[in-house]
Amino acid sequence: MGEKSQFWEAVVMRIHGSLNILPISMQIRAPMYASCHYKLNGGTIRMIQAFIFDMDGVLIDSEPLHFAGDIDTMKHLGEEITQEELERFVGTTNPEMWAIIRAERGLSQTVEEIIAYQLAGKIKALEESAYEPIDGIPELLEELKRRGIPVGLASSSAREFILAVLAKFGIASYFSCVVSGEEVARGKPAPDVYLEAARQLGADPRGCVVLEDSRNGILAAKAAGMTCIGYVNENSGNQDLSAADRVVRSIREIAAIAL
Repeated sequence: MGEKSQFWEAVVMRIHGSLNILPISMQIRAPMYASCHYKLNGGTIRMIQAFIFDMDGVLIDSEPLHFAGDIDTMKHLGEEITQEELERFVGTTNPEMWAIIRAERGLSQTVEEIIAYQLAGKIKALEESAYEPIDGIPELLEELKRRGIPVGLASSSAREFILAVLAKFGIASYFSCVVSGEEVARGKPAPDVYLEAARQLGADPRGCVVLEDSRNGILAAKAAGMTCIGYVNENSGNQDLSAADRVVRSIREIAAIAL
């Protein structure tokens, strides 16, 4: 059995637990599951109910922008911070990150004041930049659309920044739902943002595939009971992707694995 088949057999077996619905000799062909309902033992199931993207470091190579913006914000506050110190926060929300930094550094400004300065600077930098989607993203979105697989976005970024990215790239129409980690009770690595995306998509979390680039994001997806593909983005810092079901170094690998 090929590597791709083994990966998707593992996905199916995890989704259906101990039902043992697959013959041992069956070799999974991803397009059969991605593009249609499939009959097994008299029941109708759909293997991939939805595909959910993280945004930063997945749709857009924005972590350098975030690091630069956060370093600039700290300078504005009269403090110094390094990218290495910020890497632990990749995948977490702004309020969570700044609450921790504020407490650790004894900053006098409120979290809301800090975020207002930071977010305005990041959106301005985004609008003035030549950023394009990460290589392979437009093709992957188009393939998901062609196969009729619902697509969601679950990002730790503020909704204002998410919408600015989608507008800049002209890809908002591909997404049936957009959820910010600031709109749920707990940010990544808690599963809340992914569970809310699945709810809005009308999908069973066990039938969702997630694309993530950070340790916190992968832990969130796995805690939600979803299959997670880890994307190695060197600009996202030193991220432990070992909890992912599969790790890729190019977005273009995903269509070959999952669709």
